[in-house]
Amino acid sequence: MILSLEELKAQLNLTDDFGTADDALLTRKIAVAQDHLERMLGYKVEATYGGVDQDPVPPALIEAVALLAGHLYENREGTLVGVSAQELPLGVWDIVSGYREWTCG
Repeated sequence: MILSLEELKAQLNLTDDFGTADDALLTRKIAVAQDHLERMLGYKVEATYGGVDQDPVPPALIEAVALLAGHLYENREGTLVGVSAQELPLGVWDIVSGYREWTCG
């Protein structure tokens, strides 16, 4: 995974006194977020970046995983009730579109 558990905890502002109670859940959210990102991109991030003779993983893709994992952790249901939801500017889709492999039909 391109985002560590510690990095996600920092993203969520979970301090040391939070402990390890949700570590398994947070780890699962990271895996789901990276899988979703890779499906949007059309390729596996770790097969494309970060290996020998490859560029490092772009910080923007790491941030996209952090945004998605944080969202999935904070919003654990399929719907939001009592709020007006909207996509964030400069959010995940904006990041992905710069790295996505585009094909012509």
